[in-house]
Amino acid sequence: MPSKFDQNIISLISQDIPLVNEPFKNLSLQLGIKQEVLLKRLNSYKKKDLLRKFCASLNHRKIGFEHNAMVVWNIPDELIDKAGSLMSAFAQVSHCYQRKKSADWNYNLYSMIHGRSKKECLDVVGQIYRKIGGQDYKVLFSLKEYKKTAARF
Repeated sequence: MPSKFDQNIISLISQDIPLVNEPFKNLSLQLGIKQEVLLKRLNSYKKKDLLRKFCASLNHRKIGFEHNAMVVWNIPDELIDKAGSLMSAFAQVSHCYQRKKSADWNYNLYSMIHGRSKKECLDVVGQIYRKIGGQDYKVLFSLKEYKKTAARF
């Protein structure tokens, strides 16, 4: 069980971080500690594999990318790593991951594509299709976006 001190840090970094010049200094002030103490603690979480990554996440809809296409691909197992690498290199692809096929769903590679229009998303799908040498796929467009929240601790 993490200490109260660690719980406070985890809770704070799980929330939106203000867009300021020195975000870690800002966070350390909120915690009542020196910035160096916070950074050392975060590094210790990373070394212990308690913290996988620390990153910015943009709200794609607010910046004009209002269309989303989840593309599911049926990729031969021996090509999946190469196909995944090629897909994830596209700037419009925010997620790319492998899943196991099932008896009634023959798709094992998923890519989320964001665009300003459905046509833009489909153009990217076409580019990916040609780049990976043509594979069976389906395009699933989002109909509605539900509230997304980060895990809170």
